[in-house]
Amino acid sequence: MRNIEQLAKTVEIYKNIIVQKSFKSKKNSVGYVTIDGKPRVLKWFYPGFKHQMENEYKILKKAKSELKIPFPYDIDTDNNVLITSYIMGENLCDIINDDKCRISEKERLMMLLAKWYAKFHNHFRFDDEFIIRGDSNLRNFIFTDQIWGVDFEESRVGKPVEDISRMCSSILTTDPMFTSEKFQLCKIFIKSYLENVKWNLDNINDEISYSLLEKIQWRPDDEEILRKYSNKIKKERLV
Repeated sequence: MRNIEQLAKTVEIYKNIIVQKSFKSKKNSVGYVTIDGKPRVLKWFYPGFKHQMENEYKILKKAKSELKIPFPYDIDTDNNVLITSYIMGENLCDIINDDKCRISEKERLMMLLAKWYAKFHNHFRFDDEFIIRGDSNLRNFIFTDQIWGVDFEESRVGKPVEDISRMCSSILTTDPMFTSEKFQLCKIFIKSYLENVKWNLDNINDEISYSLLEKIQWRPDDEEILRKYSNKIKKERLV
């Protein structure tokens, strides 16, 4: 799999970048770099993903002054590279799964996350149609003193319940999985979201149940437990 170091070696205009850190990504090569001493994130999209790059750039550009998201500095369509600001903070997934972090702090973060989603959906609402962020998982959020969202290549027209249910699925299935604490955090997240919007989350339990089943294709070793809790949520309801 290629990485940002290869971009710096093979593409002339990036030969002077200094790669500080490479990030894990299933689809593209992403790295924290410095350009002329300035911190930036370079996202190198694979061939065939140019549309996703342009989609992410449009989302970032449209919401850069309204939402806590990276600033889009440049888009290089010749080399399929997106350049954004670097958000220095802690990954939200690591905080939520840290057993040393107090539950009260985790609950506060869930409320902040819910408010972030409410602002995003409100910003991208057009009459009864929404653009949703897509790829809703804890690792796509960074905490400084506020919640920041990153990675918008899968943003598309959809329903807010899709984002919220998939985030609940992410919360429940990060290690440790399906704990009573995780269920409580999901309930707080959903409750806080509904307090900040003027629409409902129709069929939220069914959507969460389905989101868990979707994960089987990526996590076949967890199929049994994913099916177990998918059925449990569908029958007994999370909220």
